[in-house]
Amino acid sequence: MGAAGYGYYRVVIFICMFTGYSLYFFNRKTFSFVMPSVMEEIDFDKDDLGMITSSQTMAYAISKFISGVLSDQISARWLFSTGLFVVGVINVAFSWSSSVPVFSLLWFINGLGQGCGWPPCGKVLRKWYEPSQFGTWWSVLCCSMNLAGSLGPILVMVLLRYYHWRTILTMSGIFCSAFSFVCLVLVKNEPKDVGLPSIEAAAKKGVKGGKSESTLSEFLLSPFLWVLSLSYLVVFGVKTAATDWGQLFLMQEKGQTALMGSTYMSALEVGGFVGSLASGFISDRAVARQGLGTYGNPRHSLLIVMMAGMYVSMYLFRVTITPEVPQEATLWVQAIHPVSVLIGVSEKEIWILFLGAMFGFSSYGPVALFGVIASESAPSNFCGTSHAIVALMANVGAFMAGLPFSTIAKQHSWDMAFWVAEVTMAVTVVGFFLVRNMRTKMGRIAEKMD
Repeated sequence: MGAAGYGYYRVVIFICMFTGYSLYFFNRKTFSFVMPSVMEEIDFDKDDLGMITSSQTMAYAISKFISGVLSDQISARWLFSTGLFVVGVINVAFSWSSSVPVFSLLWFINGLGQGCGWPPCGKVLRKWYEPSQFGTWWSVLCCSMNLAGSLGPILVMVLLRYYHWRTILTMSGIFCSAFSFVCLVLVKNEPKDVGLPSIEAAAKKGVKGGKSESTLSEFLLSPFLWVLSLSYLVVFGVKTAATDWGQLFLMQEKGQTALMGSTYMSALEVGGFVGSLASGFISDRAVARQGLGTYGNPRHSLLIVMMAGMYVSMYLFRVTITPEVPQEATLWVQAIHPVSVLIGVSEKEIWILFLGAMFGFSSYGPVALFGVIASESAPSNFCGTSHAIVALMANVGAFMAGLPFSTIAKQHSWDMAFWVAEVTMAVTVVGFFLVRNMRTKMGRIAEKMD
């Protein structure tokens, strides 16, 4: 009966969170999806568009950190549902507006609501799934973003043939707000809320040694928290640089077409989808075999391999792709030639797509793993705060991949900017490898467990 109870609630809760977070992400990008239609009706310049989108990005970074801390103090169910409701209402209000200041204010509030989405998901997943399942379901939930990001533009493009952009935003906002009430009813914070034994309590059964909850100072003074945060800063910064500027790099310095640049980005997203799923599934198998100890983490081996894959794919992307056709066929051209003849696509195009998929696979996997490790390594009373801190550092990395990265490219070249990213990535991989067996359990450790 207990197993059946867990199974039912896990399915219902996960479907609600997957659907809910897909709606979060779709309604985060609705303005981007309808931007061409909006610009036909309202006279915007690039600065106006930048102000609107940047206001949301800034608010999202702030809100995600605060929500991570709040998720340890208040009901995750209420936090998730409230944010979803606010995001829906703001999309409806946005559809009624026409001025840049109002658009910017509303999209800033949208960003605040968006930050309430992911931290409660991580909290609920940890409460409902064993450590050997946590990574897999975390990765599957991450795919809700890929789903909304890939199908969203297509859906909006089809709807724009029949409806005005304001109607589309209104419909999207109403559906989003309505679904928030479904989440409020069906999502449960933890098994104890429905009379089932706690997963964490079962995992810790038999451990003695007094009070196991850590204080905030004990948690914040854990070295592993900051090792994880700095590593995530670099990984997310490099990943953002490649996704934001890779297409431009291909076109401006590698002599590729806009179509090739767009295809490269699509290959990157497909690779990212597979990498995200694979990272959770494979690392969960390692946790099932070895268990989670005080020192090291079974997920570290896969994390280091994928981070090294980011470096290798970036290096090959920068060095092997050239505007001119080499006089002598290189090794990779010879290896790909049979496939090229078979499908009728040039060796260079296949190679670019392969490198895009390889980078996507190698970069989206660590993004999922850093979140999983941050949540499961923290004390149960600070798992939301732990994820909030490493996510905040990731946003710092994303910021550095913007203006600082483009400044290097402006002063020197895109090639130099990507070389700097490669070197930074290589140093991070070596550093993380050297400390892979450090104490990973944050905060206080029960005497018998230690």
